[in-house]
Amino acid sequence: MGFVAQATAMDSIGPFLFIALRFIVASAVVLPFAMLESRRQRSSQAAPLVTGDWLKFSLIGLSLFAGMATQQVGLLSTSVTNSGFLTGLYVVFTPILGILLFRDFPHRITWVAAILALAGIYLLSGGNLGELVIGDMLTIGSAVFWSLQVVMIARFVGQSGRPLALSLTQFSVTGFMALVIALVWEPIVWADILQVAPQILYSGIVASGFAFTLQVVGQRYTTAPQAAIFLSSEAPFAAFFAFLWLDERIGLIGLAGCGLIFIAMLAVELVPPWRASAANRAKAASEKLVSHTIVDNA
Repeated sequence: MGFVAQATAMDSIGPFLFIALRFIVASAVVLPFAMLESRRQRSSQAAPLVTGDWLKFSLIGLSLFAGMATQQVGLLSTSVTNSGFLTGLYVVFTPILGILLFRDFPHRITWVAAILALAGIYLLSGGNLGELVIGDMLTIGSAVFWSLQVVMIARFVGQSGRPLALSLTQFSVTGFMALVIALVWEPIVWADILQVAPQILYSGIVASGFAFTLQVVGQRYTTAPQAAIFLSSEAPFAAFFAFLWLDERIGLIGLAGCGLIFIAMLAVELVPPWRASAANRAKAASEKLVSHTIVDNA
């Protein structure tokens, strides 16, 4: 539903004005929770945020802005279907960037799960991308920026312990950057803004204020590649709600795509601990055998 809201909003207003309003709303949603988090941090006498933390949060905000801008402008010349699939390339880019930037090597099953998730998104999109245009190239670029955002959140949110402050900062940076560009390059007509108020509110409250914040909170407890694969579940859920609300039919190919995405999520969540548990059992059995051998020889 987020992609549909983004695309239809640009029938009335420019892409940067939409981004600005979307993240102003998202900032307003998160602000009271970030203030509560700050108050609890002071009362618990935890280490306060320093300048370096705010710079890291702002860098994440710049990545979010770059991802949103390239995706939103890309929607001017590509289809929602293409945009949904090409944005999903972050499931592959995220582990690659993690290795290149921070030498974070994911579990081997992550690569298999990433390919499964990507194939699932492709099937869910209908299995037909058509000829790639400039909007598609921009959307591929947005997938790189989304991946960078996911990788940096995984790196910095645990260090700071302030996921809501991080969310508020990235939303504020994105909204500010987009507003500056909109004021310079795009017409701003109040009647046009009111016309797309539902899209702005949905994108700002649900798709940004809640969804992006839950992403940041969740990434305290998982790796960046795992988070990227979990985020790919946006595609089947969007298709499900489009079926409920808009009477859009998914079809057998789309259902197969949903299945692949959920298999990928299960694989990345269950296989690593299962393999670790199996290795621990094998190690314990080996140690027990050695112990019995020593006793018998004695």
